[in-house]
Amino acid sequence: MSLFDRLFRTSNTGVSTTQLDIKFGRYTDSYKTPLNYQAWEQSLALFEEDKYLDAYRAFFQYLRDEREDNVRWWTEEGTLRFEFYQGSKKITGYANEAKFLAESRIAYSEALNVGFMRRLIERNFILQFSRFALDPENNLTILFDTPKVDASPHKLYMALRELAINADKQDDLLLDEFKMLQAVEADHLQEIPLLEKEAKYKFIQEAISSTLREVMEGPLNREQYPGAIAYLLLNLVFKLDYLVKPEGYMMEELERIQRQYFTKDNKSNIDKNLLLAKDLQKLSERPKEELFKEMYRVRSTFGITTPVTHDKLVALIDTELPQMDWYCENGYLSVALSITGYIVSSGLFNYALPKPDRDLLHLYMQIVEGEYFRSLGFKNDFIDASSGTINRRAIKRAIEDIVEENKGLFPRFSPRASEVDFSSLPNFCRTYLLMIKGLELN
Repeated sequence: MSLFDRLFRTSNTGVSTTQLDIKFGRYTDSYKTPLNYQAWEQSLALFEEDKYLDAYRAFFQYLRDEREDNVRWWTEEGTLRFEFYQGSKKITGYANEAKFLAESRIAYSEALNVGFMRRLIERNFILQFSRFALDPENNLTILFDTPKVDASPHKLYMALRELAINADKQDDLLLDEFKMLQAVEADHLQEIPLLEKEAKYKFIQEAISSTLREVMEGPLNREQYPGAIAYLLLNLVFKLDYLVKPEGYMMEELERIQRQYFTKDNKSNIDKNLLLAKDLQKLSERPKEELFKEMYRVRSTFGITTPVTHDKLVALIDTELPQMDWYCENGYLSVALSITGYIVSSGLFNYALPKPDRDLLHLYMQIVEGEYFRSLGFKNDFIDASSGTINRRAIKRAIEDIVEENKGLFPRFSPRASEVDFSSLPNFCRTYLLMIKGLELN
């Protein structure tokens, strides 16, 4: 039984059996199985023995994620052919006795345009392995090729990752900016139910509206307390990315505005907060039909977040959690909760954390954003919607299920749920993160 089966089964804790096929957060390729790692070692050994096609087959076995069904390969007349997915794009290619080639079609254009041609030429100076090009049918493509003797598994991983991530990013950006371009090879995108789209759209609107109202009309002066305002806004950016999991323009915009905030320039924190608020307001004003176009299911092969150890999350908690104290003591509870929310959401946005950490942070989201999860169709009752009472029993049971899910790879993973304070939401959020900080995940 999987983790989500356990989290949403019927039990005396009030957790429902509803098992919904909804993804949260960014894909990571860090959670590979022993079979994946065995295939990697085989690929290295076979390449050293000059058994190139066999080495590539083992390499694709290493990349394959059974849950995503993301990679396929087969042999035709002595040529190894393959395809894999990265977000909105499909990457295809072949390997033979001469070379290895991979490519992905980005968009189609009936006529060339100086704007997007210049954009892609500039990108070519940044890329290390792949390059943008124009094929004979006027499709903008990105491709990588190399002689077989130079196609080691290490090089293939770096090259295909670069190609795939740039293909996935650039098609959305180019199609949004240059209206003469047409989408290509989008048949593999999976439509999500209208109920899910409606729930996500409503969450986007309400989350942005309530946060901006707190920023503009709340009790804290925006110029005297820019740090508090930043916590409110950045937590919103990161949690929208994790909970809504948008594709296309909105995903790129969320990345851009958080990157803009952390860029070292001459702007003050007050000015950066103002820019953040304006950009979020613009996001909320986008037409509903445009947002709906960016809500679809994709398969991925490469993660874009940095794999880290548990110590990285510990450092984040140590740095940010003490900032909560003053706001709790002075009754600014929305800001206090945005600090714990920032720790959770920024950790999920920036890092590929160890799986137990990710599972526990996701549970935090389920608890704190319970109304949103209910709108998606989940029936979790971690916090009573009417009274605000925290369901201690349901949460402890969910933690036990996470331990059971991860004990094979993390035998010393033992969260001390008894140390969590359930008396109020701020106390719970603080002590829950302290519980995570104290984990042993070797």
